[in-house]
Amino acid sequence: MTTYHIELQGDILKVGFGNTQATGDRIVCDVATKLDEMIATGEIPGGSLIKINGRVSVLVSQVLGDKLGKVYDVIAIFDPKIGDRGLDRYVVTISRHPDYRAGDILDVVRSQPPSNIKLVLCGFANTGKTCFRDGLKQALLQISNPPESYFISGCPDGDGSWYSETARRDADLATQLKAQYKAGFTPDFAKLKAQEVRSINTPIFVVDIGGKISDENRLIMKEATHAVILVKDEAEIEPWKVLCDELRLEVIAIVFSDFFGNNDVVESETPILHGRVHRLQRGEDVSQRPMVQALARVLVGLSGGK
Repeated sequence: MTTYHIELQGDILKVGFGNTQATGDRIVCDVATKLDEMIATGEIPGGSLIKINGRVSVLVSQVLGDKLGKVYDVIAIFDPKIGDRGLDRYVVTISRHPDYRAGDILDVVRSQPPSNIKLVLCGFANTGKTCFRDGLKQALLQISNPPESYFISGCPDGDGSWYSETARRDADLATQLKAQYKAGFTPDFAKLKAQEVRSINTPIFVVDIGGKISDENRLIMKEATHAVILVKDEAEIEPWKVLCDELRLEVIAIVFSDFFGNNDVVESETPILHGRVHRLQRGEDVSQRPMVQALARVLVGLSGGK
């Protein structure tokens, strides 16, 4: 199955999307079929408690709850936003066991050290950071057995991780939702995003930020470890390099965004990735662009993957 991956590791069910271009109905059918097979063969044996770790949509969560709730007394789901250094935290969502209640938090000592790749996509406004971020997310998922990754938006401009896919299917709805979700860039918002960057410890974590060098962006960026600078021309590079140096972020790529270009140019991959990406247009799938795929390969290499 390529639309959704499911694997039981001890009492933790590792899950995640594969072909994210698939629609929700197809993914739901694949998840239901796979769970039925795993339960029938004993691969998912049932018991007292199962913990779910990975990316779960609202639709998938309903199938997981229905199928697993028939063979387990307690279901707990990993919440990356409330983790702590050395700990993963799971929230009990379903319980028929006297020792657990819905809303209980289970602390699990992380078996692997936290990732050292917390990547910030930075650059001035209108360089295409949101589109580039979404393309990078898709490019990583298209790699065979990719490291786990987690993407968030660090800017309250309404361009959440849902935007590009929604825009491809219904541009008017995407525009309407973006206007509703757009909010001010407040210190409280920045503190919340900084907490997310600090707490989420997947092998690859990516956040794109607003297009200004500001105290709010400094607060978010200082929790990261690496940076990609996306620019329209040479003059835009130095201010962001200075900021990254100030915050001790390793710049792993400098990418020129050429909206009117016709192709990508990968100029070098070492010591840092350098080149041009063309036409970062909202709503378009840019995951096949050579520069996007090159950055995906760099991230996999840094995370220890192949």
